[in-house]
Amino acid sequence: MAAPPPKKRAEIKGNTLRVYLYLLHSGTTELREVQRALGFSSPSLASYHLGKLVEAGYVTQDEHGRYLAVTDATNEILEGYTKLGGLVVPQLFFFAILFTAVIGFFAFMALSYPAYVPLLAAASVAMVLVLWYETARVWRRLASWK
Repeated sequence: MAAPPPKKRAEIKGNTLRVYLYLLHSGTTELREVQRALGFSSPSLASYHLGKLVEAGYVTQDEHGRYLAVTDATNEILEGYTKLGGLVVPQLFFFAILFTAVIGFFAFMALSYPAYVPLLAAASVAMVLVLWYETARVWRRLASWK
């Protein structure tokens, strides 16, 4: 007997992710509050995104029709992101800042002291390898969603 196929996880992105993050931040919330807070044009648009989250199991609805984010799902939804207080940024953002600063510094040093050119080249290769490693991780995670 064949094993059952793995359960498909819903990918949460765009406005649906914004709705989840809003619920995570605000706690128990009503449909109209979500619509107003996120600037949706109609309650049906907010309902659509909330429905996707409920169907995926990331949000629950109580007996009064209010919505609440399932905090146990936060790590799964925000994998690849880092929370800084109320701000959510991609983890690769930090690599981009670091690599930009390091290469900028080494480029300045290479212009001033040509002996630093091999160091600039080595640092650049190391950074490219790290970015490719992270890219491969993202691709593997994307493949697991299909």
